[in-house]
Amino acid sequence: MKRPSWPSWMPIDPYIAALLGTVGLAALLPARGTAADVASGASTTAVALLFFLYGARLSTREAMDGLRHWRLHLTVLLCTFAVFPLLGLAAKGLVPYVLTPALYSGLLFLTLVPSTIQSSIAFTSMARGNVPAAICAGSFSSLAGIVLTPLLAAWLLGHSAGGFSADSLLKIVLQLLVPFLAGQFLRRWVGGFLARNKKVLGLVDRGSILLVVYTAFSQGMVEGVWSQVTPARLGALLGVEAVLLALMLSLTWYGAKKLGFGRADRIAIQFAGSKKSLAAGLPMASVLFGAQASLAVLPLMLFHQMQLMVCAVIAKRRSRDPEAVEARAVDTGTGPVSSRAGSAATRTAAGTAPRSG
Repeated sequence: MKRPSWPSWMPIDPYIAALLGTVGLAALLPARGTAADVASGASTTAVALLFFLYGARLSTREAMDGLRHWRLHLTVLLCTFAVFPLLGLAAKGLVPYVLTPALYSGLLFLTLVPSTIQSSIAFTSMARGNVPAAICAGSFSSLAGIVLTPLLAAWLLGHSAGGFSADSLLKIVLQLLVPFLAGQFLRRWVGGFLARNKKVLGLVDRGSILLVVYTAFSQGMVEGVWSQVTPARLGALLGVEAVLLALMLSLTWYGAKKLGFGRADRIAIQFAGSKKSLAAGLPMASVLFGAQASLAVLPLMLFHQMQLMVCAVIAKRRSRDPEAVEARAVDTGTGPVSSRAGSAATRTAAGTAPRSG
């Protein structure tokens, strides 16, 4: 039987449609009382499972290969936890004329969240970039964010992140870092199964995000936080985030060139250094912001969808670059021998690790 596919005439990605549907469901049927407790427990478990699978997927060899690219990873970390927050702080001048204080707090929190893993890898691969570097950059950013994001939120957001404490940091570590390390420890037993069933990680990834979105927005509906947002403010927020994304995409691409990185590394830096993780940000926000989490994560949700759509276009365009076409010919064995040798030498000189199966 042929599997049903998403209609080609639909102008929206099915995952974005699922996110919007989840928000609509939370608005119409918010979880209350016991149902809210069950939804919260399920989302916490799903996120922990997601980070366990991330840990089980990252091989020790990939991690060691990635460590050789310390300049690349340092660049991504600085973009994620220094440049992004500085731009977020600069946006404070938009309050209260463009953004409300609550939306600005969410925007600033967005700039403190670690980078993505899944989409950074997918877009880097599509654009014929340094995939092993993207895997390690996303993983290192997620691990660093478990500690850096709450600390930066406490420092920069102050009372806005009223839920921050040593206890909240411990909760984040237990929910994200411990499962990741457990996945690393058990990788030798479960890694092969996950490699053969890659769709499992994708389903858990998206399912956990949908659960956390439903839980956060349900709590927001019960607390009545949505009365604070108007359509005009939402439109202004989208405009601000579009400028933020454009700045980061430009800075990561041209800045990496100024730093002397090759094309493959620049692609990994651009896609890993310009994006923010919804999977990591949502559970952190639920711990740090409590009842205000739904409003705090709204900028992150909007930015997440924007970055996916824009980066998909960029990755497709990069894949049609002459260098990418030549690399594809080399990988398929259809390019000239001299080109294949030259491309291999270039990759070796750049320190690009071989792709894992």
